[in-house]
Amino acid sequence: MKSSIIASALLTALLLPGCGRKKPPESLQDRDQRFQAMMSGVTLVGKSVMWNREGLSGEERYVISKVSRLTGDTWVFQARLDFGSHNFPVPVPVHILWAGDTPIITLTNLTIPGLGTYTARVLLYGDQYAGTWSGHGTGGQLFGRIVRNH
Repeated sequence: MKSSIIASALLTALLLPGCGRKKPPESLQDRDQRFQAMMSGVTLVGKSVMWNREGLSGEERYVISKVSRLTGDTWVFQARLDFGSHNFPVPVPVHILWAGDTPIITLTNLTIPGLGTYTARVLLYGDQYAGTWSGHGTGGQLFGRIVRNH
């Protein structure tokens, strides 16, 4: 019994110091480059739900050719938007906030000519995205995968 207590204490002493170690912080330049690589040449492929409707939407696709920092936390997504019979390129300025290593797209009352005014919070992690949106007196949730364009 005494030897198992000593062995357990020794194992704990050896393993605990490694559990609390954090990676060194990423430089802003490295983080920006990683974000640009993550979100350039991709399509967000997913679904959404609306507050005022039952069930999931059909597949939604948002093609992003590239992203670039405009100033501060404002980035421009060069996107191609499909809404019904509308398909057109549009630069979309968004704010990117960070929760640790996770970028969050934030836009508040952004007017997209011909489409309306929208607010959204979308978390990006790995090859997935999820978030909330509102506009035109409705809103809901959206989610899907970030797919690299070929």
